[in-house]
Amino acid sequence: MSSETSEIRPKTPARTLDSVDRKILILLQQDASLSVAEIGNRVGLSSTPCWKRIQRLEAEGVIQRRVALVDQDKVGLGITIFVSIETGDHSQDWLDKFAATVGAMPEVMEFYRMAGDVDYMLRVVVTDIQGYDVFYKKLIASVPLKNVTSRFAMEKVKWTTVLPIP
Repeated sequence: MSSETSEIRPKTPARTLDSVDRKILILLQQDASLSVAEIGNRVGLSSTPCWKRIQRLEAEGVIQRRVALVDQDKVGLGITIFVSIETGDHSQDWLDKFAATVGAMPEVMEFYRMAGDVDYMLRVVVTDIQGYDVFYKKLIASVPLKNVTSRFAMEKVKWTTVLPIP
């Protein structure tokens, strides 16, 4: 799910990628500012075929967009909280309202429907504990929830946006 998308979409089947597509994706995940010529050089293509592959990967939705990664601590968002949510209502109407509400909350960086004893999991970033309290109150007022459990991250040990392309 896109970080700016509030709708829940079914997964589409993975497309078949050849070794050159994989190399291009790995390079772009590491540094999307590389020129097409540099990417082509590294994967053994001239600029035009490399550009066409990148355009195809974008058109097919494999590459969703190119963004700048921002250090959350350096912009004052030093607190990360993992929020587990259990609900007593599993209706489509409830889910639609919940997804729209949570999807519109800028503090929510990731939002998952889970299997197991927790129904939903959120990754939330805020400035401080008071910021989380404001978020929490907004969350619990949005729709009926059975249980909300918050786990505060003490230290970020590993963080990456680079997918392990098989």
